[in-house]
This record gives sequence, structure tokens and C-alpha cells, in this order.
Amino acid sequence: MKQFVNLLCALGMLVTSFAQSPSLSISTDKTTSLVFPYPITHVDRGTKDVLVEQVKEAGNILLVKAASANFAETNLSVVTCDGSVYSFPVRYEKNPLTWVYSLPSQNSPTPERYATGISDNPQTMHGIRYRKWDMVAKVTGIYIHDNTIYYQLQFKNQSPIDYDIDLLRFYIRDKRKAKRTAIQENEMKPLYIAGNTKSVKANSTSTLVVALEKFTIPDAKFLAIEVLEKNGGRSILLKVHNNKIIRAISLPDLK
Repeated sequence: MKQFVNLLCALGMLVTSFAQSPSLSISTDKTTSLVFPYPITHVDRGTKDVLVEQVKEAGNILLVKAASANFAETNLSVVTCDGSVYSFPVRYEKNPLTWVYSLPSQNSPTPERYATGISDNPQTMHGIRYRKWDMVAKVTGIYIHDNTIYYQLQFKNQSPIDYDIDLLRFYIRDKRKAKRTAIQENEMKPLYIAGNTKSVKANSTSTLVVALEKFTIPDAKFLAIEVLEKNGGRSILLKVHNNKIIRAISLPDLK
């Protein structure tokens, strides 16, 4: 087995990279090699027609072969230690054109990864709070990475009635309304929201992390985070001023 790995590295034969998991063609007399960016933690075969063996000397390499010829198309799933899942359609081919597949990492940094990752962070921000009708809402953290700001929100329902969310809005608003002048609102569309955006159950606490495009605001305005209750009157309004936004905590790069 070690000789095979050394030969694979030396020859670099027919290595193909894919943005998505490719379809695998395997045969009974040729070994197909899958090279992953991280060590393999789990392998699942659709049927026993697919033979697999993990290379002990290289935990990120999986060897695949057909147990019999002309089997019905099946699949192969592989989980790597970074949490990525690769799923491949697998079919029989007597003479596969590709013997070695180099798979890219699926975990490029995205707002979804960052928002999910900080959802259970302890509170780092204070002073932004709203309380009424046994509902407590507050901003517990503000984070930034590249061009995205993440707002960690906590909602505590201290009442015996579920708080069903009808609308969740983010917009920049003037602090004061001039006489006979409509309030100017600039709505911000979230890039991603992690957490339960449907309801806050009775006597429970819920956390959301909202990813918004990076911005700062002048002193005359504030970021409004508005929550409206479905079939109810318990509206929530959180006001985030620029002096809080510029204190956002920088997030490290994810690998």
C-alpha cells in the first residue's frame, strides 16, 4: 500500500479537480483514487458492488474499485474531518478515463459558516435592549469579517404565549423626524440568518445571528431591528447606533 501511495505522488497520473463531486467510473481491474483536502472520517457505500479502502499512510486518500462488472448505478458518500460531505454517483466502466480525482475543499468562508459558528458565543455587547410585554430583546454581539457584519440577537420570551414572528426587518432610520417630513428608511437585506426565524417559544430563549453587508451610519441615524408578531401586538424595536457598530469584533479567517 505504501508503495502505491509513493507511486501516486511520484507520477501524479491523471489527476482531475472538480468544483463539485464528480460522477465516478470504476472497474474490477483498475483502482480509482479519491484525494480529499482533509482526512476521511466516514465512508458509506450505496451497495456492496463498490469496494473501498482508506490508505493508512494518508488518511485523506480513498481507494475505490468495483466488486463485479456491470452493476447497477449506485452512490458513494464520504465525510471528512472538517464536516464536509462528498456524494458521488458511481457506475461501472471497463476502462475508466480517470483514475485519480483531487477534490477541493467545500468549506470556503461564507456568511453561513460564520453566522452559525458564532451563534452560541457569550455576550460581548451591552446597552442595546428592549423590554415590554414579558419579551426581552437585545443585541449581544457585533462581529465583522471582510465586508460582512454579524449581529447576534437574543430574544427571551418570559410569557406563557409563544411569540410567532411575522416580520423581521433591518433598516437605517433618521433619529428625529422633521416637521411635515416623512421618515427616511433605507432597508438592509440580510445575507444570511442563522437560528429560528419563525417563533420564540413560551418561557424560552432564542438566538439569531444576522449577516449584513458592511456599513457605518452618521450620528443622525441608527440601525433599526424591528420584529413584528404574527396575529399579535408585541412589536419589538432595537436601535443600534454607530458607536456600537464601530466596536465590532474582528473574526479570524476560517480554513
